[in-house]
Amino acid sequence: MTSSIEWWSIGVAVMAVLIGLGVFVLCLRAAGLLGRLGRTLDEIDKQIPALSEPIAATLTHVGGIADTADSTLARLGVAVGQLENVAATATKTASGIGTIVGNYAANLRKPKIAPGTPATPTIVGAASEA
Repeated sequence: MTSSIEWWSIGVAVMAVLIGLGVFVLCLRAAGLLGRLGRTLDEIDKQIPALSEPIAATLTHVGGIADTADSTLARLGVAVGQLENVAATATKTASGIGTIVGNYAANLRKPKIAPGTPATPTIVGAASEA
């Protein structure tokens, strides 16, 4: 008994082998990449203790600078509050002086009326025109 060979099934088998071979090559490349990454991370792990002391010192220094800046800003806040109080007082004083000067100027502009003269001034020559 001879059976006929279906050629498409051989093609599918060859394709499956090629795909498997491609996945195998891909896994080999990924293994090489991960191996190099592991060596790099090991080297970094060796260098971290040497870097930790300068980094800690730098962070301590930066923390001190930040504390100094915070205290300076707090003092500036107090100074600004005092300046605002001075400005409010100066504004109130300037307003009072302005009122006094305005009243004085208004009093200078008022005509002096002699006692016994009518309250409304009469215009000379207005009666003769009528």
